[in-house]
Amino acid sequence: MKKSILIFLIVLGACKTNDSATNITQTTKPNILFVVVDDLGYADLSVMGSKYYETPNIDALATSGTIFTNGYATCAVCSPSRASLLNGQFTARHGITQFDGAPSGQAWKKKNRHTKLLPPEYKHHLDTSDVTLPEVFKENGYRTFFAGKWHLGGEKEHSLPTNHGFDINMGGYEKGGPGKGGYFSPFNNPMMEDHEAEKGISLSMKLAKETSNFIEENKDTTFLAYLSFYAVHAPIQTLKDKWKKYRDKAEQMGIAENGFEMERVLPARKHQDNPVYAGLVEQVDEAIGSVMQTLKDTGLDKNTIVVFTSDNGGVTSGDNYSTNQLSLRGGKGYQWEGGLRVPYFIYVPEIQQNGAEIEVLVSGADLFPTLLDLAEIPLRPQEHTDGVSLKPLLNGDKIDERPLFWHYPHYGNQGGEPVSIIRKENWKLIHYWEDSHQELYDLNADLGETNNLADKNAEKTQDLKEELMSWLESMNTEYAELDPDWDESAWNQRLKNNTTKLMPKLEAKRKQMLSPDYQPNKDWWGSEIKDD
Repeated sequence: MKKSILIFLIVLGACKTNDSATNITQTTKPNILFVVVDDLGYADLSVMGSKYYETPNIDALATSGTIFTNGYATCAVCSPSRASLLNGQFTARHGITQFDGAPSGQAWKKKNRHTKLLPPEYKHHLDTSDVTLPEVFKENGYRTFFAGKWHLGGEKEHSLPTNHGFDINMGGYEKGGPGKGGYFSPFNNPMMEDHEAEKGISLSMKLAKETSNFIEENKDTTFLAYLSFYAVHAPIQTLKDKWKKYRDKAEQMGIAENGFEMERVLPARKHQDNPVYAGLVEQVDEAIGSVMQTLKDTGLDKNTIVVFTSDNGGVTSGDNYSTNQLSLRGGKGYQWEGGLRVPYFIYVPEIQQNGAEIEVLVSGADLFPTLLDLAEIPLRPQEHTDGVSLKPLLNGDKIDERPLFWHYPHYGNQGGEPVSIIRKENWKLIHYWEDSHQELYDLNADLGETNNLADKNAEKTQDLKEELMSWLESMNTEYAELDPDWDESAWNQRLKNNTTKLMPKLEAKRKQMLSPDYQPNKDWWGSEIKDD
């Protein structure tokens, strides 16, 4: 099975190990490097099976650590899953069920999506009553640092990283994308200073540099560094030489005549052949490599835990229609595996992991208790309610099997529909709130979710539905409601336009980006800024 999620937990600790190096026994607290890449798909890494993207630094982390092949984000869009990484709870419990800024109720109709349901209200920022990962580490003597994308509230809500346990915030505020400055300096980010000497530097490398500076300044202390990239979120941008490298590679691999096909609502990218996106992925890989080199140069690579993951699947529809998830259906925003399954790696230097693959179902909510356990900090089960420690798995033991749940009563910008989901063992049930129908998939036999078994296996469908509904009832969560003024003809016209008008535009844009003379603007988004 393909390798998954990029979560690298480097429990880099000056630790005692037994002869077989199977168990973790620590004499000093490990440092933590927690890496989150925005919108990075399950198959967007060469270590995960991509033949197009090149990610040697991330691959090295994965193949040195443990790869969780059934690693999941707690939501197919960003803000909800980012909250879960910090508080160890599923989205229906913490209440952030949609990305911050999306309209709900009657306000949703201003988007002219003509949907059958009106999405419910949701929490727009991380609740200060939630106990978070950085808060617990700070209580235990750690210096805490945040760099990059936050998207869990801002100054107005008193919900910046520094309101939730981080001592230092470099670049995190309410925005979900890189902002007006884009991916090359000057970034015009209110939480991060632009330096004249850094003009033209990529945002990913800037965040890596700031993280490395923090590590060097705190090498004699114990720290938690949370590196949360804005990449590879839209608008995708890269350097000219990287674009050329991947344009040429696409040509060598063979450029397909047609690049898109219709999913239920929007067109979806059929191939990994976007040279700008590929260059952006490589920029992230280089940035991660630079931070890992800092750990090595400071001697901290023996005592740092590195976690690497993504907040949701890669973007096949909507935004910049950037990528394709190969054997997985859908992408960001979708209810299928391409939207939920992510790279998930944990690297612990004291264990001879060597890219071992674990198939146990795990989620982003599990990272909070896992890190506490690895650092020998008492667990907080009343806070990280839905997360469990994965330390036993890393030590070659077992954990109790449990189902994973998702609740997304919204419409996504990428074509996703209001759904609730349960994954239990090899079975996945999707409940659609528009008409209450179910899809049932046996993921061991049908990873691409092409064969709906809901009617053929009615008993399993009913059992899972009852378990899902019982769980939702215990969450006391919100649901979408029928729009009494829904115009079905307007909805059908939208679907027709997506096929007859939008898809040809996307095909033309793809061909333009793959043409030898492609130039987005005169200075490649500012990456080629020259001083006068």
